[in-house]
Amino acid sequence: MCALRALTRSVCNSSSYVKTSKPYLILNLITHQHQTRRNLILESSASEFVKLHKLTGPDSGIVEISLDRPQAKNAIGKEMLRGLSHAFELINQKSYANVAMISSSVPGVFCAGADLKERRTMSQSETKIFVNYLRSTFSSLEAVNVPTIAVIEGVALGGGLEMALACDIRICGENALMGLPETGLAIIPGAGGTQRLPRLVGKAIAKDIIFTGRKIDGKEALSLGLVNYCVPAGEAYSKALAIAQDINQKL
Repeated sequence: MCALRALTRSVCNSSSYVKTSKPYLILNLITHQHQTRRNLILESSASEFVKLHKLTGPDSGIVEISLDRPQAKNAIGKEMLRGLSHAFELINQKSYANVAMISSSVPGVFCAGADLKERRTMSQSETKIFVNYLRSTFSSLEAVNVPTIAVIEGVALGGGLEMALACDIRICGENALMGLPETGLAIIPGAGGTQRLPRLVGKAIAKDIIFTGRKIDGKEALSLGLVNYCVPAGEAYSKALAIAQDINQKL
């Protein structure tokens, strides 16, 4: 476990995450949309919706989890959840990982939350299994043994915000829109949002956000302490990369 993580480790109350099978390793040079000249190595992909890359050259030690399900605004279904769990497990296994970033390759959205269309096809027992798996996966993210950074451009609602809350650092663009709107659907946030949100913003503000289901923009999120940085729209990735580079150089 790295020194920075040891200093900032918080206690996780949720159950351990479900381990997936060992990854099928792929070596493939590609170019990232945010950094057109930056070479990344595709290391593993348990899901077509979740890509895990490691940066090369001077940025070796930085890994990136990219959410890529544009047709559903990165909504988390069963396959995407398996990919996330697999990625978090793989980061813990790899000694080269010093810091991890979670970003979206879908313009205007970080993650729209759980896939409610898929949820409607599940039985009650299947829904319970899915929610428990979602909760344990985000607990595993919180317990990843390197610092984690959420890069939020656009929408981060429901499970999308809960995933960001499980990261160590959150950076958003001014165009970000965050909230836990589940109460409007008679659903309680089930992936740790009711515990992690008040730790960041306090109980009173957390109750306001959860009870009303209201959405807050990037500037308000910064003023409430929900995010660490709010930058002009389109610049969250660059800011996150700069912070990741700073952390990486110290490890």
